[in-house]
Amino acid sequence: MRPENQSSVSQFLLLGLPIPPGQQGVFFTLFLGMYLTTVLGNLLIILLIRLDSRLHTPMYFFLSHLAFSDISLSSVIVPKMLMNMQTKYQFISYMGCISQLYFFILFVSLDNFLLAVMAYDRYVAICHPLHYTTIMREGLCVLLVAGSWIISCVHDLLHTLLLVRLMRPENQSSVSQFLLLGLPIPPGQQGVFFTLFLGMYLTTVLGNLLIILLIRLDSRLHMPMYFFLSHLALTDVSFSSVTVPRMLMNMQTRQQSISYEGCISQLYFFILFGCLDNFLLAVMAYDRYVAICHPLHYSTIMSQALCMLLVAGSWMVTCVHALIHTLLLVRLSFCVDNIITHFFCELTALLKLSCSDISLNNLVIFTEGGMLYFLPLSIVLGSYMRIATIILRVPSAKRLSKAFSTCGSHLFVVSLYYGTLAGIYFFSSSWGSKDIIASVMYAVVTPMLNPFIYSLRNRDIKQALEMCMSRFNFLK
Repeated sequence: MRPENQSSVSQFLLLGLPIPPGQQGVFFTLFLGMYLTTVLGNLLIILLIRLDSRLHTPMYFFLSHLAFSDISLSSVIVPKMLMNMQTKYQFISYMGCISQLYFFILFVSLDNFLLAVMAYDRYVAICHPLHYTTIMREGLCVLLVAGSWIISCVHDLLHTLLLVRLMRPENQSSVSQFLLLGLPIPPGQQGVFFTLFLGMYLTTVLGNLLIILLIRLDSRLHMPMYFFLSHLALTDVSFSSVTVPRMLMNMQTRQQSISYEGCISQLYFFILFGCLDNFLLAVMAYDRYVAICHPLHYSTIMSQALCMLLVAGSWMVTCVHALIHTLLLVRLSFCVDNIITHFFCELTALLKLSCSDISLNNLVIFTEGGMLYFLPLSIVLGSYMRIATIILRVPSAKRLSKAFSTCGSHLFVVSLYYGTLAGIYFFSSSWGSKDIIASVMYAVVTPMLNPFIYSLRNRDIKQALEMCMSRFNFLK
């Protein structure tokens, strides 16, 4: 992008609805009533579905997600419209406009997919009633909803990024692509490292998918701890898939260029899944705290509704977090230097290439990014400090062994993940080979280790695997 690539439009003017003069109050009351009806009505639907076990069926599972999507879609535009009617202040900032557009496209697309999923559910229920429970099993329902979210996020990010580039008349980038230098591999050893990272990636994908499969198939694992673990496994697969396949392709083809749009998209999903990992580790620590410190109230506290809320909240916060950093980066200018000394489009590496003022980006990294880093870390540390305090009050070999087997693996992952992240984003003054190695640790090694850490030391997972293997041998 050119050095002059700073938007001449810092805000937009929303003219609003063509309301006749003197009738602002009537229309304000009308739309306020419609908005409150939308929010309260859909929240009531969600609450009833969560509280009544008779409604725990695929049809109402999809309906609850549609209700949540409708609330979010309405909340993206109506509160701003009502505020403009009341205050007569019709301006919206450039960043506010882009953010509103992002979430509007996201929830419209999500509504679209959920309606299609619900139609398919009704088709199966009416046309294949005897096979309904077999076809519309829990795993497929979750996959359909998760797929709707992922496709909507990709669709919405694509349109938002394309519009951001068009909204500045002079924004014709002189940098249409970047060059990824990759890992500092000695000459002649490309094949060895390619084989190594391919093996690590396949282990990550197959290991985490195996965990998800075992949790879905074994009813004994349908509990909060494994519900969060399945989401962590899915996130690890996605997190690793954002960077490693591209790195492997670059190693094999020696084609190290990546388009501007591809680089920004890679950055967005890397931040999204990296931050989601962060929150899920905190949620799992809280789950372990409740299980050990409040065992009698565990099933009451860690209800299905709370588990779903914690995961959905993690997704929402991380989507906003990734969007903020992506939009702030898109506004920067990249003049001549397009060489990224990394194996993927990493935020701090890209900031060092910019010829614009990056003080706002750094401020957001250390404030908003720091808050989203230290808040989950505080939950993790606080949970385990409380666990240690409870156990040491009445120490016994059995309790210590159970606590260590339950929490030791999680603490190891947390230490590795948070330690490397802190070293790169908060304590590194200059980008070098040490930071690249640290990135490999949290972007490639940690997702690969999770299946081993959570399965080899976990009796329930090993029993589920043995049962699955025995079923397979029986079918043979």
